[in-house]
Amino acid sequence: MVIRPISWEQTIPLRRSVLWPHKPAEFCHVEGDSDALHFGAFIDGVLVCVASVYLTLNKARLRKFATDVNYQHQGIGSKILTHIIQSLKSKQVEYFWCDARESALRFYQRFGMQACSERFYKADVAYYKMKVAL
Repeated sequence: MVIRPISWEQTIPLRRSVLWPHKPAEFCHVEGDSDALHFGAFIDGVLVCVASVYLTLNKARLRKFATDVNYQHQGIGSKILTHIIQSLKSKQVEYFWCDARESALRFYQRFGMQACSERFYKADVAYYKMKVAL
C-alpha cells in the first residue's frame, strides 16, 4: 500500500460511492477543498481510501474520510490516519478534530481522540465532535 497526497478531484468518486451513493458528484465537493490537504491510499495502483484535512491556524479538521467497501476492516483507514497525524505533527498542528459518526467512535478513540460534544445529527446520522491534542 502507498499513501500519498492527491487532488481534491481524485477524492470525489470514492467520497460519493462510500458516503453519499445516492447524491450527485457535485454534492461531494465541499467548501475549502481547493485549499485542503488530501491523502489517498493506493493498493496495486487503485485508490482505495481517501481523507481530507482542512487547516486553520494551528488546528486541523479531518473530513470526508472514506474507504472502498471492498477494502474496509483491513487496517487501511488506520494506516492513513496514522500517516495524517504524523504529517500534521511536522506542520506544527496542535489540535486535530473531526465530526465522527457514532458508529466510528471506537475507531477514533484508538488514536487518542475523545468525544467533546453531545450527540448531534446530520441527515439523520448521529455524530460526535472528537478531538486530540498533537
